Amino acid sequence: MKTFQLTAEPRTDLGKKAAKTLRAEGKIPMVLNGGEPFALPFTGTLQPGEKIVEIENGRGIITTDLTVTNDAIRKLIYTPDIFAVELEYNGGKKMAVLREVQFHPVKDTILHIDMLEVTDQKPVVMAVPVKIEGHAEGVKAGGKLTLSMKKIKVKALYNQIPERLVINVDHLGLGKTLQIGELHFEGLELVSPKEAVVCAVQLTRAARGAAAAAAAAAK
Repeated sequence: MKTFQLTAEPRTDLGKKAAKTLRAEGKIPMVLNGGEPFALPFTGTLQPGEKIVEIENGRGIITTDLTVTNDAIRKLIYTPDIFAVELEYNGGKKMAVLREVQFHPVKDTILHIDMLEVTDQKPVVMAVPVKIEGHAEGVKAGGKLTLSMKKIKVKALYNQIPERLVINVDHLGLGKTLQIGELHFEGLELVSPKEAVVCAVQLTRAARGAAAAAAAAAK
């Protein structure tokens, strides 16, 4: 997976009014979640933008409120590719992945971004784009290959997640489907439902006619 460099600024003025002002300036509110849980009460020192969120059983995590510019984030958001993000703020760097983007329901502009801090010790779940390769037997017989899942959710260390999941369909016959449960990728746990159909070779009108003609000729 490629790495995307992103610089952010800490955000201490929170609330809807402050967020609206930021957006008018071409900036986007962003939150960095994740990190290792710790026992409360917290005895360390918080950096600008950081706050403590209690999770459960007397433990908490630190989340960081940040801002990024539209120009800086555009190539990360408007792309089918996935990235590990090298996020720089408060004079330091952390690795993260994009977790969620909120868009305006009418204008389709970016309203808010959620990032998840990652390490090379803890697996993360990501949706990875699918790439089909090969020439399905069913297509040669007149069928049509359809892709039902453009992305598949996997669980692995972020630095072991590939940019694409390459799936060979050479042996996919006419009228057959390929499900998640039939796939295997070294080092990856597939999180999407096993019965979910990734792709299929559908019977076309021409293929049905050829099959009927072949059956009639065999009689």
